[in-house]
Amino acid sequence: MKVRVLRRPDLYIGLTLVLLLAFLLLAITPAFAAGKNPGGGLVVVANRGSGSVAIIDAHSGTLADTVMLPAGPNTPEPMYVVYSPIGNLVLVGDRANDRVVAFNANTFAVEKLIPTDAGVFHMWADTQMQQLWVAADAAKTYTVIDLVSLEPVASVPIPADLAALGGFPHDVILDPLRPLAFVTILGVAGDNDYVVQYDTKTFLETGRAAVGKDPHVSLASQNDKLYVPAQNSNIVTVLDRVSMAELDEIAVPGAHGAGMRQDGRVFYTTNLPGGGSGGLVAIDTSTDTVIAPATDTPYPVPHNIALSPNGRKLFLTHSGGTADKVTIYFTRPNDPRPIYFAEVTVGLNPFGLAYVP
Repeated sequence: MKVRVLRRPDLYIGLTLVLLLAFLLLAITPAFAAGKNPGGGLVVVANRGSGSVAIIDAHSGTLADTVMLPAGPNTPEPMYVVYSPIGNLVLVGDRANDRVVAFNANTFAVEKLIPTDAGVFHMWADTQMQQLWVAADAAKTYTVIDLVSLEPVASVPIPADLAALGGFPHDVILDPLRPLAFVTILGVAGDNDYVVQYDTKTFLETGRAAVGKDPHVSLASQNDKLYVPAQNSNIVTVLDRVSMAELDEIAVPGAHGAGMRQDGRVFYTTNLPGGGSGGLVAIDTSTDTVIAPATDTPYPVPHNIALSPNGRKLFLTHSGGTADKVTIYFTRPNDPRPIYFAEVTVGLNPFGLAYVP
């Protein structure tokens, strides 16, 4: 019997390993093929203190890239991030330069610089109305941008009586079921701040509710509720978003961040001033009760929340001048309480963030 001897087996094995390694490198390189988002989802984080956005691979939970905002008259100050499927854009508010930077969501090339009123803060995009609403606290207005033309179409002032009491705009969300916007007014003299309801066609006030101090807003398309965490009042108020009547009040220490699961079943908020103890709180929206116990976070100032579409991963910024961490959590199929999984080092003072499919 003849035995076939392979010549230079070490050479063939070596070539195979090299080819395999090359394939793996191409597969994990974030800028490979179509751009920085070849598929699998990203989480984009505004690094307020670094003038940049961090791009996290949502699947692996690792930093894929960091992109600087374009230069402006002042050092860029990215605040919040919004994804718009109209045009496939990542929209980043630049507070220092009174503008929104529109990035291509695949390549992160700059598509357009959109002017806003002064004092950019929270933003929200609505595909039904094709509008982006941008809080401008220095101007005491909301800039409304057309998501198709990427041009400002309105400057909506906050109510004059609330402005006279020291109020200024802060957070915003739009109703996916009807032409309504809900904006928060902070800094009002007295025991309450406010949520104001606007018609997104006429830009006129159509309702308001007195709520706790330092309110933020969140909602789900599956019901008519509006969730309003109010940090300085240690409550989450639940409003009927049509009538603006109060439905419930949930005690949550330091309630600040606002993240709604896509199926509308769980609302997440953060205990921002708690130092990380009980930093992440899950609320069952069917009963409007806290699902105890709350989750501790490894860093203080748990701030803003982004969720994967299936709600199984939660991404959380920890803000502050020298802070540079985003922490990642997972949930079990039958238990929505977040479980700490990993952390990512990003730029300084990570602020707003958004999931990009």
